[in-house]
Amino acid sequence: MSFQKLDELCRRLQAFDHALAILGADEATHMAPGGGEARAEAMSTLAGMAHRQSTAPEIGDWIAAAEAEDLNAEEKAAVAEFRRHYTNLTCLPSDFVERQTRTRMRSEQLWREMRERGDWAGFLPALEGVIDLAREEAHMRAEALDLAPYDALMEQYDPGNRAAEITPVFGELKNFLVDFVPRALEAQARRLERQPLRALSGSYPVERQRELGLSMMAAVGFDLTRGSLSVSHHPFCGGVPTDVRITTRYKTGEFLSSLMGILHETGHALYEQNLPARWAHWPLGKARGMAIHESQSLFVEKQIGRNPAFWEWALPVVENHLGEKWSQDEILAHVHHVEPGLIRVDADEVTYPLHVILRFELEQELISGTLEARDLPEAWDARMRAYLGLSTIDTPQDGPMQDVHWPSAAFGYFPSYTLGAMIAAQQWAAIEKDMPDVNAQIAAGDFEAVNAWRRDRIWSQGSRWSTPELIERATGEPLNAAHFLRHLEARYGA
Repeated sequence: MSFQKLDELCRRLQAFDHALAILGADEATHMAPGGGEARAEAMSTLAGMAHRQSTAPEIGDWIAAAEAEDLNAEEKAAVAEFRRHYTNLTCLPSDFVERQTRTRMRSEQLWREMRERGDWAGFLPALEGVIDLAREEAHMRAEALDLAPYDALMEQYDPGNRAAEITPVFGELKNFLVDFVPRALEAQARRLERQPLRALSGSYPVERQRELGLSMMAAVGFDLTRGSLSVSHHPFCGGVPTDVRITTRYKTGEFLSSLMGILHETGHALYEQNLPARWAHWPLGKARGMAIHESQSLFVEKQIGRNPAFWEWALPVVENHLGEKWSQDEILAHVHHVEPGLIRVDADEVTYPLHVILRFELEQELISGTLEARDLPEAWDARMRAYLGLSTIDTPQDGPMQDVHWPSAAFGYFPSYTLGAMIAAQQWAAIEKDMPDVNAQIAAGDFEAVNAWRRDRIWSQGSRWSTPELIERATGEPLNAAHFLRHLEARYGA
């Protein structure tokens, strides 16, 4: 049976994916700096081997034959998703994949070395090399998929996303936020007049923060027997579903940014740990794109972690680990604090979408060639001034060197963050409708019903449905940005 041949192939390819995921997580957390060149060579070789096996010409025949076999509905869905996956893989020749992997790895390594000191001039040649290859990739994919180049890149992260559809939505959101941010700041000032902000003590040892993070991870559903928590330059969730690698970064002067980062990455991890195990080696068993993935991480960070009900339960946990007692009003003043800033990962949920929209606009220009890498600092600064009233012209580490995405060639990824925020708000609205007592459950530290809702409607579905279909099946309606705007108004507008 051709279906059986595809199943055996998927198991072999899963072994490559497993090895590359763990090597990548180790490279970002534990590898000694001197190992960079050899690691890049090893990973590029493995990536090339995996690509050659997954794009062999006979696979197309196996897919066609499997489509004609007597399969059940789930098996048919698995073959259909495999065909989509195969079409995207065969866009790129193996030698290009190896060359791009090697270039990307060295770029990431230089970024980690040079970002801290803001060495834009030293990093620029590596970034230019990554962008050149990203443009080459975009055009190869566009030709094969009959899409615009940037859309062809977005297709790799969130199937079905199109710039022409996202741009007006983001434009509306940008216009709302440019007006809403000053209103939120005014409302915050009135609250602080009534109750001044209590300062953080500024003494939070890393080990205590780590133990607090592990405690929170376990409480909201993370399986500590199938995952771990480490430190990296840039927080991420990597590894594989049976060995999920979460990372964060700590500041001993405050604990909330690390804790919120951990909750965010735990949201990603919960999705990975609860994907359908039966199909783990097939594309069908993978997460359905990064907008859905980001909706799961943002749900845990925003809808749960910044929910007043969450802090009814969490405050004694914080006191137990850090030795400080807080009232709910005192901690919420920090958790809901709005302050335009330079760093995306530290941004509050009101200003965060503006950071994403800025990147969405710039990377389209980079891929089209209307913007060159050497001009990024000025272009970035102009939009930061327009959207958030801040400047990065003298601090490239706070501008185009800020994120790992472009050094690692992840062009087309950024829109998923804000689309994810919209989807998360819509999920919460649906959950509140289905479970009117959900806040009482969270206040009691009971997250199982919320997790069961998401496990049934999202996590267990893998890539069975397209992103729009999955959203509508889970929440009962197509994507509706009004839920996100109402969420911001309710939490920050009064």
